[in-house]
Amino acid sequence: MASQSPATQTSSSFDFNHHSHRRFNPLTHSWVLCSPHRTQRPWQGKQEDDDLSTRPSYDPSCYLCPTNTRANGTHLQNPDYTDTYVFENDFPAVQQNQPVLHHDSSQ
Repeated sequence: MASQSPATQTSSSFDFNHHSHRRFNPLTHSWVLCSPHRTQRPWQGKQEDDDLSTRPSYDPSCYLCPTNTRANGTHLQNPDYTDTYVFENDFPAVQQNQPVLHHDSSQ
């Protein structure tokens, strides 16, 4: 597996600010999934009108273009695809590698 971004790295202790977890909502009597690490996802946020006449066929700063480096900060590079390509989610809502939360039964 490729090296992980700081948001997905495993640490020695569980941290509610960086690891996915559930919280109980007493108003709806349901559990809610919290994914605070997703705030680390990249945002190329500027919204613009579509102008297809000036859109480049390749953008060297786009982390989804063929052969460019991915947004997760690793050395992972996109393949030189020429057709539809399915990307692995670099910033999933639920992390696979995170420390276990140990409940304190005295509380």
